[in-house]
Parts: sequence; structure tokens; C-alpha cells
Amino acid sequence: MAPLKILLCGDVLGRLNQLFKRVSSVNKAAGPFDALLCVGQFFPDSVEGIEEFNGYIEGRSKILIPTYFIGDYGAGSPKILSEALKDPSNKGFKMEGLRVCDNLYWLKGSGKFSLHGLSVAYLSGRRTPSGTQFGTYSQDDVDALRALAEDPGTVDIFLTNEWPSGVTNGTTSKALVEISDSSGSDPTVSELVTEIKPRYHVAGTVGVYFDREPYANVDALHATRFLGLAPVGNKDKQKFIHAISPTPASTMSKTELSAKPPNTTLCPYTNVDKAAPPDGATKRPGDGTSESQYWRYDVSKKKQKHGDGGGDRLCFKFASSGSCPRGNQCQFRHDEEASEQYSRGVCFDFLNKGKCEKGPDCNFKHSLQEEGDRSASGAASSNRSRECWFCLSSPNVESHLITSVGEYYYCALAKGPLTPDHVLIMPIEHTPNTLSLPLGCEKELEQLQSSLKAYFKKQGKEAVFFEFVFKRGSHANLQVVPIPSSRASAVRDIFNLAADKLGFKLTMVKEGRQALRTQFDRSCSVFYVEVPGGDIFSHVIEENEKFPAQFGREVLAGLLNIADRADWRNCKVGKEEETKMVERFKNGFQEYDPNQ
Repeated sequence: MAPLKILLCGDVLGRLNQLFKRVSSVNKAAGPFDALLCVGQFFPDSVEGIEEFNGYIEGRSKILIPTYFIGDYGAGSPKILSEALKDPSNKGFKMEGLRVCDNLYWLKGSGKFSLHGLSVAYLSGRRTPSGTQFGTYSQDDVDALRALAEDPGTVDIFLTNEWPSGVTNGTTSKALVEISDSSGSDPTVSELVTEIKPRYHVAGTVGVYFDREPYANVDALHATRFLGLAPVGNKDKQKFIHAISPTPASTMSKTELSAKPPNTTLCPYTNVDKAAPPDGATKRPGDGTSESQYWRYDVSKKKQKHGDGGGDRLCFKFASSGSCPRGNQCQFRHDEEASEQYSRGVCFDFLNKGKCEKGPDCNFKHSLQEEGDRSASGAASSNRSRECWFCLSSPNVESHLITSVGEYYYCALAKGPLTPDHVLIMPIEHTPNTLSLPLGCEKELEQLQSSLKAYFKKQGKEAVFFEFVFKRGSHANLQVVPIPSSRASAVRDIFNLAADKLGFKLTMVKEGRQALRTQFDRSCSVFYVEVPGGDIFSHVIEENEKFPAQFGREVLAGLLNIADRADWRNCKVGKEEETKMVERFKNGFQEYDPNQ
């Protein structure tokens, strides 16, 4: 078998003519190449470059080899990427890339896929506080990559747009100009690459070419090579395209994998958080220690279970689940108090860094939560209710979305709905799931479900019910999404297909919801879906399993060919429009509402 040949490219900036002219030249001289991987901004800097770019999108110009990009920002990107999301061929789970046009694939969000046997991981977008639909990554994307870091096997190539902060630490390279860590570099990328430990890490954005000496990884046999690539057509004529011919790690022996060049350095990120803050950074009065010593969550006197890597950063696995498969070999801190705080809804970035870049857009808490007197459960419950978005007693509840209120449950239209009549059924009490409520509450829930089925039936639709029961969840919501009756028979198959793609099986619960309640174990997370016809399928989620929290919504978005609405944040409308939607729903549902 011929060795793999991969081309790597920096910021394209929409200059596709120049890029593919160079690709053609390299391909003739040293090819054929199997793929082109692009990092940094892929789209033009201004509208003047859109016409050239559209020539390829519309098929007037040809893309020579399969090309993958993660820089989903720049002029024209929202329109082009929105169209890609609507393409029926892109529905479902596409970690290997969404097709934009022939031979051009968008690696959206984050993920890992196999490219001719190579394991390729990626983080799309950049770190910005705006949280726009395109061009930024979310905390979910970061968390997914952290989970992927626990998967067996070695990642061959890791693609990011921004450089990792601290990558120049320990280098002896004379060719690199002084680079400010505040421009084009990202501390989150440093954390991720330390956990993922790829053989190659490729990034753009900074605007220069930098082929760093390989560095040794902590707790891994192999070294990592960082490549920073310059933009296409840069004035300084710095290298923007680079060829590699890697052997997939999965086919290499331990001896081959552990071979390190003589110029290998120590990991540059070991002390990245202990570096002095940049000029102008604000320090706490009287604090002479480095920045990391005061903005990290201080647990020096709290109880810890050690991953003994010596760093002061928290292990996300341990904080989110209470355990870590690396045990004492983990290089991040295993802190029980931090895990408790996370379980109370405190933001991981706040715990880990003392701040959160998402600010008010973050759905987690940015202050430490007191445990309080456990015996005073009523007071604790009251505090949780005041903070919860879904408790009727909370000042945060969006009451204008409520459509019906019963004794144990209430209904509301979903915020950022998948469809205009996407409904949530929620317990009035602050409880994390609908399966553990007293049996007496089930009758009311069954009435609500039957009423919604009848209401949608009259409109030529069928209802799909699903719930993600997270063992550390806060307030339960059973989601109800109506679909056209003509698509009802496909629901079972598409859920099973999506589960297969993610590597798990949905199990049919033969005796329905009652059996599901009996089998439910509060110490586990579970996903279940009730398909048209009443059959229920469930999946018990393993402790360290990567499971997408929006699985149910994403599958139905694919079924309905509205993949662009899979993320609720893309579907938010103003309060005035939400109020009109609620009124329309209430008027139609009134004759079916058991609470009228």
C-alpha cells in the first residue's frame, strides 16, 4: 500500500485560485495527495473575494482533492454554511465533515474521524465571547474533545484555528519572530492539546510559519510536532502549505511510536498557566504570585483525590463525573470539592480559571455554592428553586412560555424550539427527572401525553417524546416534538441508525414506561425516546461514555431536514414572537387541555 500523503494549509482567506494553483503544482511534483486540511480563516476577508470563492461553490471551478476546513468565518460564511446545513446529505451525525460542494467539507464544531486510517481530531471556530452561530466554538465542543481524549488510541492530527498559548516556551528556534500570546493564541487549545496528545498539531491565525521542535508528552510514548502555517498569498512569502506522509499510529509498534528525534524538547505547556501575566493585566492587591496562583480555584486545604501530575488545573473528567480512568496517572487535579461544586451547577471554567469568557451567555453559575445544612432539605430545595430556570417559583422562569399548569406538571413551549409547537412537559417540583417522581404523578403525565397526541393527530402529526436523564441533572424536562404523520414510520429507524453511528444500541423497553421506572437507577444517566405507536427505546449511559446531550433533538432535526435547527441557540426568537407562538398554541390546544 502506498504511503499516505496529506497537505496542510494555513488561512486560505478565500484565495482559492492561488491555493489550488499551488496544490496542483505540488500534486504534480510530489503527489498524488490524499487530502488537504486547512486551518485558520477559510473564507474571504471582504465581500470583494466572494465572487472567486463562489466560483468553486457553484461548480464553475474545480477543487482538485478532498479538502477539509475548520475556519468557518469570514465574508459570505453565514450564507454558504447555512445552505450546507440544509443539504439533505448532511443530516445526522457527520464528524467526518459536512459537504459544502464537490471535494469541500466543513468540519463543524468538534470531533474525531478516520481519514484513510489516520485519526484526525478538530476544534472548529475560534474562542470569542459572542457565541455567534458560525466561527466560534462552544463549551460543548470543548467538553466533547475532553471526552474524546479518554478514548483508546492515538490521535494522529489535531486541527485548531488558533495557536495554543505557550507553544513557543522552550523552543530554540531562531527563525520565529517574537509572538504575543495575546494575539491568535488560546489557552483552551493548550489545555486540549495537553489532554489529546496528538502526533501532529496544526494551527493558523497568527500569520507566520513555525515548525516547532517536537516535544515530549506527559504519560504518552510519542512526541508531538506543532506546525503553525502562514496565510495563503502572504506578503512575506512565508510557507502556507506543508506536506506530510504520516503512518497511522494504529498500525505502528510501540517502538516505532516512541521513537523521538534528538531535538525533542519538554512539553511547552507544563507551566503555561504560571507565566507572568501580560503587561497591563490586573492583579489582586498585594498578590506577588503569578496569575495562576490567584485565579485558579483554590482547593489547597480541600479534600483531593490525586491525579499526581503536579499541575494546578482541574481534571474535567473527575469534576463532571466524580471519577477519572487515568487515576493517579492523570496530570490534572482530582478534587472532590470541585466535583461537588460542578454538580451544583457551577461553571467548570470558573472553577478552573476563576473566570468564564462566555459571561452572561453561560448557562452555569459563576460563584461557589454553599452546601448548607443537609438536614434542612426544604431550605436547600427552596434555594435551588429560586435559581432554576424551570421552577415556577423562580424569578428566572420565563412565564410567558407556559401553556398549561396542572397539579404535578406544567407545559411550556421550548425556548429556541425545533418546530413552532415544540413542547416541554416539566414537573412543578424541582426534580431531576420524570422517572423518579411518585407513582401518583404518572396519571397526570399520561393525560398530558394523550392530550398532546390527540391535538397533534388532528393536525396530521405524530408526537415523539424523549428525555435525557442526567444523573447530576437539575430540573427535568420531557420534550415533545410533533412530526408529520408521513414520517412517523421512520422515527424508530433513524434513532437506531444515529445510535449505531455513535457506537451504542437503543434497547426496546418491552413493558413501556412503567418498566422503565422500575429499571431506573438514580446513579446512572439514561436517554429514552417514545416513538409514534407507543414503543419506548432507552440507553443507559456508561460512566465515561461520550453522549451528546442534544441527541434527541439532533436526530429529529435530521429526520425533518432542518439540521440548521439542531442547536436551540440558532432558533431563538424575541419575547414578542414567543408570546404570539404561545397564544396560537393555547388557542388550538384549549379543547384538549386536561387542565382547563
